[in-house]
Parts: sequence; C-alpha cells; structure tokens
Amino acid sequence: MRPQSMSAVVAPLLESGLVIGAPDPGDGRQTLMSLTPKCLKWLQAGRAARQDWLATTISQKLSIHEQQKLQAALELLKRLAED
Repeated sequence: MRPQSMSAVVAPLLESGLVIGAPDPGDGRQTLMSLTPKCLKWLQAGRAARQDWLATTISQKLSIHEQQKLQAALELLKRLAED
C-alpha cells in the first residue's frame, strides 16, 4: 500500500483518538501505530454487546434440549480447532 493511501486510512483513526503513532526506533522514517485505551474500550464494548445478543437469542429461541445439543457441538468444534 502506498503511503498516501495509508494516510487516508489512518488519519481519521488518529483524529478520532482510536490510534496513536510513535516513531519506529529502528527506522525513523516509519511510524509504529498502536490502539489507544479509547479504542480498546470501544472494541471490548462491541464484543460484549455481540456476546450478550448471542446468549439472549440462544436462551430465547432454543429449548433446553437444543441448548444442550449446541453445547455438545461446541465441544466437538473446540476439539477440532485444538488439533
């Protein structure tokens, strides 16, 4: 990606306080970008909202028996992912 293109992506993130840049100690021509605490909090809140939605939807739309089947399927998927 060209620096001009990257600047168009990064500038709004900098302006909104979601990322911060610091000079690369190994190469002063480059900038190391990091997420700010504000961004991390925003990401965490979004993740929590999605998890709340999923848990609520499962409990409202699936019977206890279906929830048990889902739990068993998740255990199998977890085993597959570990290999």
